[in-house]
Amino acid sequence: MAPEVSASPISNQIRRLRFEHQEMTQQALAERIGVTRQTVNAIELGKYSPSLEVAFRIAAVFAQPLEAVFQYRETLSPRRRG
Repeated sequence: MAPEVSASPISNQIRRLRFEHQEMTQQALAERIGVTRQTVNAIELGKYSPSLEVAFRIAAVFAQPLEAVFQYRETLSPRRRG
């Protein structure tokens, strides 16, 4: 049995924002932020967390604050006291 892969604690609104901006393609976004289309796809699907610089570039393309594009959900469990 394969180990279960946990989802990234970072979710995003990139797909929605692309479609709200004249149905921008992943390739067009990639060119504007200086990465490959495959990188945009992986970020969009939550398989890869972007660097801070790339995250800011994405937010700038859509003229949105970073937190409107990316959301972080806490996944750390509280430490046990022993």
